[in-house]
Amino acid sequence: MSSVNYTIQKVGNTMLKTTTKMLHARILYTMIRVYNLEKALGFYVTILGMKEFRREEYRQGRFTLVFIGYGDEESSAMIELTYNWDISKYKHGTRFGHIAIGVEDIYATCHHLESMGVNILRKPGPMLYTATNNRCDVIAFIEDPDGYKIELIENN
Repeated sequence: MSSVNYTIQKVGNTMLKTTTKMLHARILYTMIRVYNLEKALGFYVTILGMKEFRREEYRQGRFTLVFIGYGDEESSAMIELTYNWDISKYKHGTRFGHIAIGVEDIYATCHHLESMGVNILRKPGPMLYTATNNRCDVIAFIEDPDGYKIELIENN
C-alpha cells in the first residue's frame, strides 16, 4: 500500500479518521455453520442451484468447509458452509460466522486499518490448521463497530 492522506469526518456523534484511498479488495464469502452438511448442500446446490466450488477437510480441527455459490470462484461472492464434526447443536445467534474479504497485502492492509482505529482481533499469520490439500492461507480477523467479525485473506 502507498502512503495515505487522512481527514477527520463527523459521522453522527462520532469523529472518524477517513481516507479517499480505496482498498483493492472484494467480498469472498460469508460463513454459516450447519448441523447437517449433506442436507445443507441439498438445499443450496439442488434446490437453489448453486454449485460446489471446493471442499476442504481439517482433520486436526475436526471441521469441513464447503464453498458454494453462483458464477465462478475467482469473481463471485460465495457462501462457506462450515460443518463442525463434534457439534450437534448451536445456540440461537451462534450460527453466523463472519464475512471474508480478499486483500493483496494482508500485513500492509492490517497496518493501514489499525492506523484507522480498526480493532485487529487476530494479527496476520498462517491459519492454525492446514487442509488435506496442504492449503494454508494467511489470514487476519478484524471487528466492525457492531462486533461482527471480518476475516481478511491474502490473495495468492
